[in-house]
Amino acid sequence: MLPCLINRKYLPLTIFFVFVVGIVFISCKQEAKNTVNFIHDNETTPTMMTHNDTMLISDSGIIRYKVIAQTWEVFDKSKDPHWRYPNGFYLEQFDSVFNIVTTVKADTVWNYTLRKLWKLKGNVFIRNKKDETFSGDELYWDQRQQKVYSNLPVVVSRPDQMTLRGTGFEANQQMTNYKFMNVGEMASGKTIFYVNEDAENNEEKQE
Repeated sequence: MLPCLINRKYLPLTIFFVFVVGIVFISCKQEAKNTVNFIHDNETTPTMMTHNDTMLISDSGIIRYKVIAQTWEVFDKSKDPHWRYPNGFYLEQFDSVFNIVTTVKADTVWNYTLRKLWKLKGNVFIRNKKDETFSGDELYWDQRQQKVYSNLPVVVSRPDQMTLRGTGFEANQQMTNYKFMNVGEMASGKTIFYVNEDAENNEEKQE
């Protein structure tokens, strides 16, 4: 027979110790299992989120934009990497001597960083340096092509009290040259309206 390795008087203590170790082992195993089962969805969960942000954005090493947002979410691991501003967005665009040439407001904004495409949604409002204002529910800003466009209705209010309404809107990113493919209350009007800042300047010089 094998000799008894545990003194009988210590047997209850030994049993208690084995019982406690077993519980700890099971708990750790359960915790590890829960950690492994956690799934991070890169399309819906941001990798970074901050609040009450003010940021300066440069273009070719020169500060061109100032952004103020209540919430900034970064989805840099998603299939189409982007930043999102879900709770209000305000932007100022500067010229080379830091004069404000354009201001932009919207309820929600997406900045698709690789494509350099901005999507503005909800109560979009833009003011250019000529004090013309542009409003609508949705606008896109393509930085690569340096243009702003929308397929939804856009309203342009000018200082001369002229108001334009239409769809098929396109403009340069300074919002000084713009055109509608369809102007008027009825989208079927097919009337084309175009404002060209360079042409206006040339006419003034000829006079």
